[in-house]
Amino acid sequence: MTRRLVLDLRAQRPVWRVTPEVVAAVRGAVGADWDVVEIAAPISSDGDGGGGSPEAVAAARGAEIYLGFGLPPGVIDAGRESLRWAHTCTAGVGAVLEGLRGTGIVLTNSAGIHAEPIADWVLAAITHFARSFDVLVRAQAERRWAQGMFGDKSVRVRELARLRVGVFGMGGIGSAVARRALALGMRVVGVRRRPAAGGPPGVAWVGGPGDLGRLAAESDVLVIAAPRTSGTDGAVGRAVLERLPPGAIVINVSRGALLDSDALLELLDRQALRGAALDVFAVEPLPPEHPLWVHPRVLVSPHVSPVTDHFWEREATLILDNLQRYLAGSPLVNVVDKDAGY
Repeated sequence: MTRRLVLDLRAQRPVWRVTPEVVAAVRGAVGADWDVVEIAAPISSDGDGGGGSPEAVAAARGAEIYLGFGLPPGVIDAGRESLRWAHTCTAGVGAVLEGLRGTGIVLTNSAGIHAEPIADWVLAAITHFARSFDVLVRAQAERRWAQGMFGDKSVRVRELARLRVGVFGMGGIGSAVARRALALGMRVVGVRRRPAAGGPPGVAWVGGPGDLGRLAAESDVLVIAAPRTSGTDGAVGRAVLERLPPGAIVINVSRGALLDSDALLELLDRQALRGAALDVFAVEPLPPEHPLWVHPRVLVSPHVSPVTDHFWEREATLILDNLQRYLAGSPLVNVVDKDAGY
């Protein structure tokens, strides 16, 4: 009997759309005994993914493997008896976990695949506020020579090597951020669910979720890079933000639900914080009337920190490695813990 693999990877956005070379590599990896069905309908790659086209649902009936962006409810229902392994090219999986509970489907995600470009974005965001590029951009738009503001210290400029960086979520993304910060001489501390796993060499300390307040108190830059789970929703609230030192920078590349944006805006308004660089929001797209759009101390980025020309190089390596493992009956990498939520 022919085994079936469904490729639902024709992303709507070209930067995430699967290449013919990757499709050919997948076909070659499984061999002639497999029916590889490539879905022509476009699929959303935003957030935790989407899709569920009639074509994908039909192909999932009787399929053994599904590779897509997210895992649509319709695909889960159609493949409930046959699917053994599903892989999502997203890192986040919160939107699909509820439908997976009670099934025997093993889910793998793309955690770590986006780490390098996101860490680059974080470093750029730190520099944006530490070196007051936001002031320069506004002055340029006004054709105003702002040299005096820097010379009379009305604008604060900080050296990167003197900054203390706190990373909430010392996983793949957080570790990539830590390595860059350490290389530039910054002091780095972290918090993660399993603190015994530690962080890259040079990190001063790694604590558990209960240490988030301590992390904030020791951070000139707070980087939110933890996965969204029931335990992290709203974790960076007013109590945590108020423990940040005066002039601190808040950066969120995780999910908007982890950060209390109302409390953040209040602290920014009273100039307790230097700025906030936000790539993710509780509601996306960010509503046009939201005050974050026009706040002079906020850098709004439309969930593009993972964008890179090299996504499919990394993603294909992960998929092909797991295909080899699956066919050999070996443990897969990046298996999602359905209870932990990532």
